[in-house]
Amino acid sequence: MNWEQIEGNWKQMKGLVAKKWGKLTEDDLAVAKGNRQLLEGRIQERYGIAKEIAEKELDEFLHADPAEVAKEGDPVTTETLKQGL
Repeated sequence: MNWEQIEGNWKQMKGLVAKKWGKLTEDDLAVAKGNRQLLEGRIQERYGIAKEIAEKELDEFLHADPAEVAKEGDPVTTETLKQGL
């Protein structure tokens, strides 16, 4: 998956992002709208991590199996992806 695909499918992907980074708020996700730099900044802010770590985590997110991405919350199913959580 590449970042253009995430931006293009943000409604579906934001559910996975919310599961992976549970400290992000709905407002954080609304502001990011799939923009990688904005999302990195929000992750840095909420988790108190360095920019390089946020970048690395997003890179890993890009290359991860969607079922493996949501480690913080419930398993992600095709149905929850369709709903866009």
